Amino acid sequence: MLIAVVFVVLMAIGMPVAFATGIAGFLFFMTEPGMPMSIGVQKIASMSQSFPLLAVPFFVLAGHLMNESGITDRLLKVSLVAVGWMSGGLAQVAIVLSTLMGGVSGSAVADAAMEARILGPTMVAKGYGKGFSAAAIAVGSLITATIPPSIGLILYGYVGNVSIGRLFLAGIIPGLLMMAVLMATTYVISRRRGYVVANSERPTVKALALAAWDAKWALLFPVALVLAIRGGVFTPSEVGAFAVVYALVVGWLAHRELTFDKIWRSFVHASSDVGLIMLIILMSGMVGYATIYLQVPQSLASWMLDGLSDPNLIVFLILVFLLVAGLALDSTVMVLLLTPIFVPIIKQIGMDPVHFGILMMSIVTLGGMTWPSGSAMFAVCALMDVSIEEYSIESIPFIAAVVALIVALLFLPGLVLFLPNLAFG
Repeated sequence: MLIAVVFVVLMAIGMPVAFATGIAGFLFFMTEPGMPMSIGVQKIASMSQSFPLLAVPFFVLAGHLMNESGITDRLLKVSLVAVGWMSGGLAQVAIVLSTLMGGVSGSAVADAAMEARILGPTMVAKGYGKGFSAAAIAVGSLITATIPPSIGLILYGYVGNVSIGRLFLAGIIPGLLMMAVLMATTYVISRRRGYVVANSERPTVKALALAAWDAKWALLFPVALVLAIRGGVFTPSEVGAFAVVYALVVGWLAHRELTFDKIWRSFVHASSDVGLIMLIILMSGMVGYATIYLQVPQSLASWMLDGLSDPNLIVFLILVFLLVAGLALDSTVMVLLLTPIFVPIIKQIGMDPVHFGILMMSIVTLGGMTWPSGSAMFAVCALMDVSIEEYSIESIPFIAAVVALIVALLFLPGLVLFLPNLAFG
């Protein structure tokens, strides 16, 4: 309880997440009788000694390299040709682009910021409302939480000891369904408001095929990634290294757009992102140890299982808790701190942790698109000069559609587990 109170207070006064987590963890070792401080230091070091965790810096670097190699422009062209003719054409393009970029960047915030720079000004100039444009871009970036290679799924698999390969495959169908739900929401709103289309002509098969061929290396990447893991060619960590090599080869030889300056810029941005993520991961080691030492999962499981008997209701209450907590906490922190607590409960009630992982990642990442601490929301609103109030109102239909889909996926596990069961048994 003391750890939670200190953490919440430090976050409330604006302390960076990593330091708030570290101070709260150190406080446990300072106040717990007979607990040597040296164990806290060991837990920080041990969190870095993980082979699966190598996937995180590799995929982050690969995402930046791909963005610098002309892949984004080609995926944008595919999206414009494919859905630009629909009502709310540019908003539809933003959602489809998020789906395609999810297989490249693996980061919702990076995807949202990129689209806000590229599509945001054009959407506003074409008569789309600022708040609507920002909401479509920010909430649409949620799709990257499930489409492989999702950084969040890698962390969940690492902390919860769940197969990352199965998680990657399990995220594909929910990600595509999320795209469909958000596109339908955009269509309804755009029809009512009369938002113009990006391209009034429906695409021909030839035009779509040409656009897809031009972007073939980007479109093939997530397919190659999944096949490499399923075929046993690479582990998830090794696939991260393969992704970096793939991005370099495509940018340098295929697209001929990757220069030494762009490579250096990718390494600089990736170093900053990885440093931020790893600092949070290292500091969470102490809190994770304290959680297990104090038997929090067992106590919480005993309380929940004594009062409730329906597994779906238990999971539903956990998801509601995650949704509320996600309004204040970063998704990375949520995954690192809460996965060790909830995965044992999920296993005890007989739910597949892969199924729960997809639901959890969707919910905690959704917090990044909402007030008061959504990182994707702040990035998009700042880049597009949109007030938080206007964005919050316009985002309600999109968020409601996503929450409805997550609830449906809770009661339809076959949709989530179909591909991993088909591939792995």
